[in-house]
Amino acid sequence: MSPLRIPYTNPLPPAIVFPKTASSVAGAIDAVAAFFSAPPSPFLQGVDVGKNGQTVFLTGAGISVASGLSDYRGENGTYVRNKTYRPTYYHEFVTRHESRKRYWARSFVGWPGLVKAKPNSTHRAIAELAAKGYISCVVTQNVDSFHPAAHPGLATIELHGFLRSVVCINCHNQLPRHEFQQALTRLNPAWADFLHEMLESGALDTNNREEQQRRGLKLNPDGDVDLPHAPYSHFRYPACPHCLAHPPVLKDGSRGLVETESDGAWASPSTAGILKPAVIMFGESTSPVVRTAAEEAIDDAGRLLVMGSSLATYSAWRLVERAHHRGMAIGIVNVGGVRNESRLFGELLGERYMQNHVRCDHKSEMVLPEVVSRLPPLV
Repeated sequence: MSPLRIPYTNPLPPAIVFPKTASSVAGAIDAVAAFFSAPPSPFLQGVDVGKNGQTVFLTGAGISVASGLSDYRGENGTYVRNKTYRPTYYHEFVTRHESRKRYWARSFVGWPGLVKAKPNSTHRAIAELAAKGYISCVVTQNVDSFHPAAHPGLATIELHGFLRSVVCINCHNQLPRHEFQQALTRLNPAWADFLHEMLESGALDTNNREEQQRRGLKLNPDGDVDLPHAPYSHFRYPACPHCLAHPPVLKDGSRGLVETESDGAWASPSTAGILKPAVIMFGESTSPVVRTAAEEAIDDAGRLLVMGSSLATYSAWRLVERAHHRGMAIGIVNVGGVRNESRLFGELLGERYMQNHVRCDHKSEMVLPEVVSRLPPLV
């Protein structure tokens, strides 16, 4: 298992738009529609090329901005607005009580915004494309659960996990995130009052930049809210109920200790019963099952369409690299530069690229819904 690497945070080169007509929205719609309807790439390799008439999607945070969530590299993305942003690393979370307090306090404030947000026109367009027979699978870097909500009948591989649950690092049991939020509310009444006041003021709405600047708030992807001078050390979180009732055996063979305060808050002498979000944190090993499923999704399709991702995270780029080596048709719809796109589009080789590649520097919601309306059903 390989750990999730820290992504590039420096600016990427400008997009290599192809074909040139795709520089306009109308041209991009034409190019993406042609991408779906073109014959499979003659360069497609593999013992079993599988559903080579279908497309596998790879999506990133950019497609959820229209739902009111933050992204990383967009014009108002975290790496643009919040130069001091630093995610919580896996080893910090599992070893440091104070790191967990900080993470869960910020997540507590950010969770209502994530719950309020819903799938947008891009997610709905993907559902329509799947119903028409164009899509074999979606692989997403996003942890917002919009894909399974928008198209439950289409296979979705959540590469980096999901925020809808929390999981115990010891017994691996999962709990619904909304139940965990209720426990956090009960254990932190002062924070609950603060959250209520933030919600009433509209400070947590992503389009309310003025109020956020006034309060010094910074909304980051994945339900994280940067709170200046917040008393994180006073925040409290519950222990895993299963480990509390049945202390687990640790890796060294010893029996784990799970102690709580009188109201159920995890107590610092404990060595087990730690709940974390069911996402892959930076520095955490990705699941071999998920990684294999994503690779098989690439190998079982004839086209790859990347939407709303700069591919700055290696776990995403390696899938595109796999598709490139396999000779698949590759399309990218993303605002701004993409990691290593010169390797994909830097040397345009005539007919192969005319028919099998497309690169658009536009928002997905401006392109994909119209593309869907033009394509006839395949099934």
